[in-house]
Amino acid sequence: MGMMPDWPTMAACQNGDPDALFVQGAEQNVAKRICRSCPVRYECLADALDNRIEFGVWGGMTERERRALLRRHPQVTSWRKMFEAAMRDREKTLVTSG
Repeated sequence: MGMMPDWPTMAACQNGDPDALFVQGAEQNVAKRICRSCPVRYECLADALDNRIEFGVWGGMTERERRALLRRHPQVTSWRKMFEAAMRDREKTLVTSG
């Protein structure tokens, strides 16, 4: 199973207050909790990283965390493709070990 193309409709934050994800300081930890159980967390994070979204909590990461990740991995041209490959590898491992 790959990443969902229509992920925004399935996001845990879809029915909440959108402003709750655009906070600063300690409030960001509250916003990140919304993402923990989200079924499309990685789709959201990939979108934020690929589009260099600067503000808000996306996929469980703050803007500062995303900037640091982008700086550490400048060679990544598509986070979505990277996450999809990682998901495929994980599924193969589960099938062969299970």
